[in-house]
Amino acid sequence: MPEDWIDLGSADALKSPARRMLDVGGQPVVLSFVNGRFGAVSNVCNHVGGPLGEGELDGEYLTCPWHYWKFHFATGEGEPGFEADKVPSYALKEESGNLFISAKPATRRNKVPHDPHPLVRPIKREPGPVRVAGISTTVMTPRHPRYSGSETLLQHALDHAAAAGAQTRLIKLNELKFKACEGFYSKAAHACTWPCSITQMDPKDELDRVYDAFVHWADVILLATPIRWGSASSLYYKMIERMNCIQNQVTIADRVLLRNKVAGFIIIGGQDNVQGVAGQMLTFFSEVGCVFPQFPFIAHSRGWTAEDMEENVLALKRSKGLRDGAAELAERAVALASALLAGAGSSDHIGRGGRKAYDPAGH
Repeated sequence: MPEDWIDLGSADALKSPARRMLDVGGQPVVLSFVNGRFGAVSNVCNHVGGPLGEGELDGEYLTCPWHYWKFHFATGEGEPGFEADKVPSYALKEESGNLFISAKPATRRNKVPHDPHPLVRPIKREPGPVRVAGISTTVMTPRHPRYSGSETLLQHALDHAAAAGAQTRLIKLNELKFKACEGFYSKAAHACTWPCSITQMDPKDELDRVYDAFVHWADVILLATPIRWGSASSLYYKMIERMNCIQNQVTIADRVLLRNKVAGFIIIGGQDNVQGVAGQMLTFFSEVGCVFPQFPFIAHSRGWTAEDMEENVLALKRSKGLRDGAAELAERAVALASALLAGAGSSDHIGRGGRKAYDPAGH
C-alpha cells in the first residue's frame, strides 16, 4: 500500500453524491460509491480524454459521456472484452470514519492499440486528372424515383466534366444511410473528432463515403439542392451538420482538411429565395476551407406563385440555358481546380484570426 495518504473527510458524507471529481496530486480523479463500496480512478478517458465522472453508470462501469467508452469504477479496467484498456486506479482506506486516498495511482494507464479508421490516413493528392464529386441532396422515395431537376443538372455537369477529361463521382445522399449529428461538439470541442465520432462508432454509418470524397478524393465539389420552403433540402442540412468534424479541426488542431478544394452549387426551386440558399451554402463551404470560381452557382426558380409543379418540371426539361449553365459551372470549377493543382501548395498553417477554440487564459 502507498505510504502517502490524503484525508478526504467523512466517509459517510462522501457517499452522496455517488460520484465526485477530485484533484489528487494535480491529477483529475473520480471518486465513486457504488454497491456499498468506494472506488477511485482517473477522470480521463483513454479515448480522447473525456471526463469519466460526468457520464452515466452502467452497473459498475463509468461510461464516458463523450463517446461511451466504459471503465470499472474501482479497478479502472475496461468493460468485458476490453479489460486490457485501463485507466489508473487509486487505493482507498477508511480510518476513524474518514476516507483516505493514495497520493499516487496504484495501477498504470494502459491504452490498447486500436486500428485507426481508414479516413485517418494521410491526406495526399495522388497524380491524375481533376476529380469532380457531385453531391445530390434531393429527397425522394427510393423505390419510386421521380424527376429531379437539381440532380439532372448535376449529372449533366458531371458528364460535361468527364467528357473534358475529368474523373467524376456522383453521390446521392438519398441512397445513403447515415445518422443525424448527435451534437458531440456541444459536449466539448474535443469530443467532436475527425473522423466524425458517429462514423468511428457505427460501421453502418455511410457518410464515410462523403467524407472520403470531400477530404481525400475530390478537387471539385458540386452540390445540387432543391429549394424547400426557402431553404436547401433537409438532406443537405443533415449532411453539413455532420461536417462539423471537418471544420472543428481548424479551431482545435489548426489543421485544414480541405485545401485547394473548389465548390460550386446548383440550386433549383419551384419558389424563390435563390440568393438566401446560395448565401448559406457559400458561407458554410468557405468556413470548411473551400474556394469558389467566379459565378459559383447556377439557379432556377419560377417564383412564389409557381405552384404548378408539372410546369416547373417541363420548364427545366426544356431549358437549354440551364443545361449550358451547368456545363459552364463545371468548366469554371475544373479550370480553377487545375490552376490550384498547377500552382505551389499552400502552407501548413492558414491564418484564421478570431476563429479558434476557447482559451480561458485568453491567449
